[in-house]
Amino acid sequence: MAKNVICLWYNGTAEDAARFYAQTFPNSAVSAVHTAPGDYPDGKQGQVLSVEFTVLGIPCLGLNGGPAFKHSEAFSFQVVTEDQAETDRYWNAIVANGGAESQCGWCKDRWGLSWQITPRALLQATTSHDQAAAKRAFEAMMEMKKIDIAAIEAAWRGAARA
Repeated sequence: MAKNVICLWYNGTAEDAARFYAQTFPNSAVSAVHTAPGDYPDGKQGQVLSVEFTVLGIPCLGLNGGPAFKHSEAFSFQVVTEDQAETDRYWNAIVANGGAESQCGWCKDRWGLSWQITPRALLQATTSHDQAAAKRAFEAMMEMKKIDIAAIEAAWRGAARA
């Protein structure tokens, strides 16, 4: 196991979540599933206690800790995408698997974990040295759920919306 690992708390669904991430994102895998050696407050001996996995190369540990703690937007994975097809693929996979859309490129998976599906074009437009162009792109983003790269680029260029 890596020296620094992101630990994500689940209520008995760590293995399901880890397998979904491994199927959805490249450079992702489930590397180990560990069962509890004894009973614990929210589980029994032999049940899955933790799952070691990677998401886009980031080492994670899914802990089946019970219902005490929930995911919040205070933590999210930001996935930088290269084009609309990649943006659509990740967004649609998360939302279609019981997730929920949010605003500005954010969505939640069915386990409550937040994801920012962020096209590189959005980052470039909103951090542009041309402050007026960056503001236009930012204002366009603020009206979106899933990011529409063509609309961001049009706003950045100052083109009128269709």
